Amino acid sequence: MTCPPPAQIPALELLGFGDCGWGATLVWGLGNSIVIALGAYALGFVIGIGGAFGKLYGGPILKDLLATYTTLVRAVPELVLILILYYAFTGLLNQALLAWGFGRVVVSPILTGIAVLGVVQGAYQTEVIRGGILAVPAGQIEAARAMGMPPGLMARRITLPLMTVSALPGLANLWLNATKDTALLAVIGFTELTKATAQASASTKAFFVFYPAAMVLYMCISLTSTFLIHRIEKWARRGQREVRV
Repeated sequence: MTCPPPAQIPALELLGFGDCGWGATLVWGLGNSIVIALGAYALGFVIGIGGAFGKLYGGPILKDLLATYTTLVRAVPELVLILILYYAFTGLLNQALLAWGFGRVVVSPILTGIAVLGVVQGAYQTEVIRGGILAVPAGQIEAARAMGMPPGLMARRITLPLMTVSALPGLANLWLNATKDTALLAVIGFTELTKATAQASASTKAFFVFYPAAMVLYMCISLTSTFLIHRIEKWARRGQREVRV
């Protein structure tokens, strides 16, 4: 089918899934954004748990390394970190492989996006989770130690459940940031929602159609996330007295 000039195509048809529409491209980009945000957030949470316990209970060298990591990541703009980790790290890895007699590797764009944003998320989640752990009443920890509870069991049954309520607001904000930070991956050529929107707009010149549509899609992610976060907070605070201001 031959499409008419974009200026003659109605906005709804441009956003549709027909031969002249870009709806499938936008949905594909939205799916990539959600997958990367979920993967990066999960990776960041794993790093954050390990980093928080390491900064609180690790040895001097481990504490210094973690402090350097969190300070560096939080001090440098995320866009710069993405460019460094994507281009510099991949280049160094291929140079090392060639020096050892191996061939170059082509890293999956989705895995690269998850890894890059996960490292960024990990630094922020480390501090949020560390603050949540410090908010756990000392008496609860002392009682667990007095009962002879090993560190792993104490973390699973005492520390992590009690710190959840304090850490949830910060972790919720970091999730929303993760959904928006996926747009930064457009600079390395990865097709997420922002990149897909730019491609559709550049091809049709319908900037006032596609960018508002992308804004609505990002808003839908945020509203859905806010609803789910509210439900999780309600579950985490079950049994606690509500404080009314």
